[in-house]
Amino acid sequence: MTINEATPQAELVGRATELIEVIRKHVPWQEEHRVLHDEVLQAITDAGIMKMRVPVRYGGAESDVRTVSAVISELARGDGAVGWTISTFTMGSWLAGLFPDEVQDEIFADPGVRICGGVNPSGIATPTDGGVILNGRWHFVSGAPHSQWDMHSVLLATEDGGFAPATIAVPMADLTIVDDWHTAGLRATGSVTTIAKDLFVPQARVLPMIPVMMHGEHLSKQNADSLTWKLPFVPHATAVTSSSAIGMAKAAREAFFEKLPSRKIAYTHYEHQAEAPLTHLQVAEAAMKIDEAEFHVRRAAERLDTKVRAGEQWSLEERALSKMDAAMGCLRAKEAVDVLNTASGGSSIYSDQPMQRIERDIQALNLNGVLHPNTVAETYGRILCGLEPNTDLL
Repeated sequence: MTINEATPQAELVGRATELIEVIRKHVPWQEEHRVLHDEVLQAITDAGIMKMRVPVRYGGAESDVRTVSAVISELARGDGAVGWTISTFTMGSWLAGLFPDEVQDEIFADPGVRICGGVNPSGIATPTDGGVILNGRWHFVSGAPHSQWDMHSVLLATEDGGFAPATIAVPMADLTIVDDWHTAGLRATGSVTTIAKDLFVPQARVLPMIPVMMHGEHLSKQNADSLTWKLPFVPHATAVTSSSAIGMAKAAREAFFEKLPSRKIAYTHYEHQAEAPLTHLQVAEAAMKIDEAEFHVRRAAERLDTKVRAGEQWSLEERALSKMDAAMGCLRAKEAVDVLNTASGGSSIYSDQPMQRIERDIQALNLNGVLHPNTVAETYGRILCGLEPNTDLL
């Protein structure tokens, strides 16, 4: 199945919806093995979803951000770990589109290529003849076990003795993978550690990030006029990755209402939980928090699409607000899940119940450094108070 620029959002979201059954079927296996099941990956690939952020000339779609966000959210309704991992692959494809065209030719020569990456600059790239020597150790590399390429965030040594942020494209075959992903939440994302030791990387695969993050400049000539690659990196990445939180919260609501008709409230005279005023208050609160979460993530996505189509520049406050929208979406989704989890009672802690997994996954997502509500709120508040943002990741 293929997609193109004309594929409407509803069709892509519909394809994601059709995958929920196969995704949920493999949840126990994925929780145990800490990676996505091959059948899940193949189904997502066959649906064309992996092409949303691949350049058109390689068979991709270059879908707008609202479409990408809605599709990721729907996948996460099947399993939060699936939504998160596919969002990582989606951003990996987008990052690849920023590199020189000859590097893209190399990466996308494999039509089914999967590209992981991360934003934590945990490596040092030292210039040498024709490229750089890379050394580093990167944690939380979601999707690494299933990837062929890794977009590593690094610190690039400069002539004045300082460092500048950069992204380096590295084949997974050149890296050492450490299977250390033993966690309470988002277990199936396979977010292992990767290591590079004295690895030579050609100069063409080194992308300075400050022009990309702040000014929208990149090294691809073929993608220069594409609106997809005029998007600012951080607002784009946070809007896409936070979309998983919406799907998780909706999955929690589904799980709660599926059990509600047969559930009592223990040690009370309520034979039917649905009759209790407490339940009415809880489900109303959760429903509104899910609506609020969806509002924030949708607003972040719509802001990106609207500004890029209008060719508008981004102010520092707009960048911080976009990141704040993503973080608030994650926080409100977590609050909704917390309410529904509390209302689900003791039976929800059994490992075969979806609620306990969703609670663990949404907690893990909210602890992500880029989306952490407290950290992001401080940054936004600093800018509103006229101070420097205290981060380069805007």
